[in-house]
Amino acid sequence: MKYDHLKIESKWQNIWEKEKTFKSEVDPDKEKCYILDMFPYPSGAGLHVGHPLGYTATDIYSRFKRLNNFNVLHPIGWDAFGLPAEQYAIKTGTHPKITTEQNIKNFKRQIKMLGFSYDWDREINTTDEKYYKWTQWIFLQLYKKGLAYEAKVPVNWCPELKAVLANEEVVDGKSEIGGHPVIRKPMRQWMFKITEYAESLLEGLDDLDWPESVKELQRNWIGKSIGSKVKFKIDSLNSNIEVFTTRPDTLFGATYIVLAPEHPLVGDLLNKNNKVEINAYIEEAQKKSDLDRGDLNKNKSGVFTGGYAVNPINNIKIPIWIADYVLMNYGTGAIMAVPGHDQRDFDFATRYNLPIAEVVEGGDLTKEAFTERKSSKLINSKNETLDLNGKTVSDAIALTITWLKETKNGHETVQYKLRDWLFSRQRYWGEPIPVIHSNEGEITPLQESQLPLKLPEVEKYEPAATGESPLANITEWVNTESGRRETNTMPQWAGSCWYYLRYIDPVNENEAWNTEKEKYWMPVDLYVGGAEHAVLHLLYSRFWHHVLFDLGLVSTREPFQKLFNQGMIRGEDGQKMSKSRGNVINPDVIVEEFGADSFRLYEMFMGPLDKSKPWNTKGLQGCYRFIIKVWKLCTENPEKIVKNVAAKQTQKLLHQTIKKVTDDLNNLRFNTVVSHLMIFTNHLQSLKLIDRETVKTFLHLMNPLAPHITEEINELLGYSRIASSKWPSYNKKLIEEEKYTIAVQFNGKTRGTIKVNSSSNEENIYDSILNDDLLAKYLNNVTIIRKIYIPNRIINILTS
Repeated sequence: MKYDHLKIESKWQNIWEKEKTFKSEVDPDKEKCYILDMFPYPSGAGLHVGHPLGYTATDIYSRFKRLNNFNVLHPIGWDAFGLPAEQYAIKTGTHPKITTEQNIKNFKRQIKMLGFSYDWDREINTTDEKYYKWTQWIFLQLYKKGLAYEAKVPVNWCPELKAVLANEEVVDGKSEIGGHPVIRKPMRQWMFKITEYAESLLEGLDDLDWPESVKELQRNWIGKSIGSKVKFKIDSLNSNIEVFTTRPDTLFGATYIVLAPEHPLVGDLLNKNNKVEINAYIEEAQKKSDLDRGDLNKNKSGVFTGGYAVNPINNIKIPIWIADYVLMNYGTGAIMAVPGHDQRDFDFATRYNLPIAEVVEGGDLTKEAFTERKSSKLINSKNETLDLNGKTVSDAIALTITWLKETKNGHETVQYKLRDWLFSRQRYWGEPIPVIHSNEGEITPLQESQLPLKLPEVEKYEPAATGESPLANITEWVNTESGRRETNTMPQWAGSCWYYLRYIDPVNENEAWNTEKEKYWMPVDLYVGGAEHAVLHLLYSRFWHHVLFDLGLVSTREPFQKLFNQGMIRGEDGQKMSKSRGNVINPDVIVEEFGADSFRLYEMFMGPLDKSKPWNTKGLQGCYRFIIKVWKLCTENPEKIVKNVAAKQTQKLLHQTIKKVTDDLNNLRFNTVVSHLMIFTNHLQSLKLIDRETVKTFLHLMNPLAPHITEEINELLGYSRIASSKWPSYNKKLIEEEKYTIAVQFNGKTRGTIKVNSSSNEENIYDSILNDDLLAKYLNNVTIIRKIYIPNRIINILTS
């Protein structure tokens, strides 16, 4: 019988869908396992072969856990709001809803052809009003808790796209989509007080089974710093500049002040001599994103205001500069510059010939700043009431903090790099924000009974000339008896912040999720997705979940217990797959020629799941040949497959394979699982007769990776469905290696014996001798000339 992969795979996919094989319900008698993919954004391009890598891994793990009697929840849905669909609508005049539905239909077809065991009854779509009703409901819960507010803040505004962009959507001062210039512009926005949860988000990381690199990225993004606020009096104004510093001990070394271009005191420092220059500098700074101004800013520039501030610790007047490397949304928007002991300040001071003072001993300040803290001591740091000279950095910090407090020039504080979350967008294709602005300027949230607040049907999606969203142009929707609807919409993050909770109870019309169902299924046991979501999506989701926990709406503080970042599949040229490079490979073509099972096996066999690797069609062909080998082995000569013919060697190898496959699946080592299966297949191929039960067990081991062919062969052999069976267990006695007693000789004289495994080599045996007190003494103070080993009999060590 020829293996017709298209016919067989279609057959089993139809059976699974018709019989709802992978449907999951709460079952108190079973241990649950919630396995989640970071759900896809359904773009018009469809999937390429790199996209299903993580989906394949979670599907294999889901099938494996079901066979181990776990109650598995494995859902899928679509993250479908956002800028790309809106931009396509503007270009083509096609409603985003239409293109989104078309894209989802294609994505769904492609995902189904790969045989993934999703519970399709739980499918969600963030653009479905039945879904975003509850996104709006969660917004209202945060608003009632005082965590949502309006503010006029500088944003990344792209005049060409007529859209506000997140920092991550701006590359080198241009939009990621289209490469259009982006400027900084103050606009009215909705904000979330994520900063109130900074400490909670930090502490929650400690107990999570996440890659340490991801946890460190989140810690750095939150950026907790313990330091002091210090007040510098402005010489010409009746006001102070307040700075935050983690190194108050270096206050004697502060030789200038730097303000962010947006700092409110900048206007007070303008005069007829500097106004033109400073305003021109501010205008240039507005064209840069925070990323370009911060860590990516290698060539720091600035402008002198002409004003001076007084350093409180020594009463020296120091110049006030403006520089775009200082951000208004971090700290106080002002820094005290200590160029002797901060490289960023050193570079700036060197460029503009500003003073560099040494207050921590060590290094060569003619070349670079000295930043070493450990065991370093202070110098040139003394006034009438404070003497830091000779003190260690840690002692000097403590003494300076006390001095600042006593003299009322500052105080100790904790600062976070994390800023409040800019939550709104000036777009059409997003969730409407459920509030009304009254004519008196008051904000009235909608009643929960008024949800969902639906998006109106429109023909044009161009934002208003003022920068407002397209909704501002729809007067019949905007104007109500109570006032004016909010015209900003939610960002794409909103729908993805909580989707894992809606999967638990996706068709509930009365509540976002049922409490008892949430208690049963949460938290997510395994969350798989790309490392590009390491910070923002995961941080935002965790923030919402922490708030929901505090409100008593969920039973766990953290949503995702275990996180795994899959690697990237690159093109055959080793580059990231993209249309522009022409190296995109369509999975439709692969499945048509080689089948879904070959595709699944190859994606796992390419290498460790968390590593990036290039696509190689020859490697895929090898997995296809393996599939054909298994098919022929089990179907070409059915008379070879008989009962009770498993030899001891076969039984031993089978049970060793069960153990290895089980361990590797539990640890997501899928590439080695494929290797174990190939090795065992080669063994079966070498036999004249093959035991039926051995074949059945082997098919179970292979099933999570190649479910179609294994179910088909299993059915041909007359067995019940693998999907409803149990995972095979191994016999510990059968996998134990045989032990041999060998004689141990030194210079031809037997001094004792030692037991070794049959697979032990000369080095293993030598290590065992070293660990044997009675034998190891013969190796003291001697030189080994040679070792002579006769396998399983004797080892003779010649010494001098």
